[in-house]
Amino acid sequence: MLGQDRENARSEADRPGKSGREHDGPVERGRNETAEERADRRWTELIQEIRVAQTGVQILFGFLLTVVFTPSFGDLSDIDRNVYIATVALGATATGALIGPVSFHRIVSGRRIKPQAVVWASRLMFTGLVLLLATMVSALFLVLRVATHDHFVPWLVGGVLAWYLICWFLLPMWARHRHTTQD
Repeated sequence: MLGQDRENARSEADRPGKSGREHDGPVERGRNETAEERADRRWTELIQEIRVAQTGVQILFGFLLTVVFTPSFGDLSDIDRNVYIATVALGATATGALIGPVSFHRIVSGRRIKPQAVVWASRLMFTGLVLLLATMVSALFLVLRVATHDHFVPWLVGGVLAWYLICWFLLPMWARHRHTTQD
């Protein structure tokens, strides 16, 4: 029954005049939306994605800020302190980039430039994801280095980095290429 409803919805949407457009050739794929509707939809989707990333980076950054106040921080080697400082700086920049779209939207709200705001917010989010990736890898490196002092830590962190790259970038890029090329 559900499949039949979907088929009926498809055939109704494909009829001339139903969407306000006459189809002379093949049926258009995609949405029938104005530029403003597209910007609204893309903004909503972007904000949902940002919420997930912001939560993760804020928890990680908050944890990193507390480490310096622990008694064992004084026992860190110079290398580990430098890794810690780099990790905190990366966490701060990732937080800034992932919160940036919210500030950007608030400042330009009502100026009728939502399509441009979506583009800039998307760029900030992508930058934030790259910085979050660097923060997570750096934090993992620091924690495993302090916890184990073993020489396998860089290899383990390299494996985790490869996994992140596959999940966050390679798989989506592969799917984008595979499913958006011409049939």
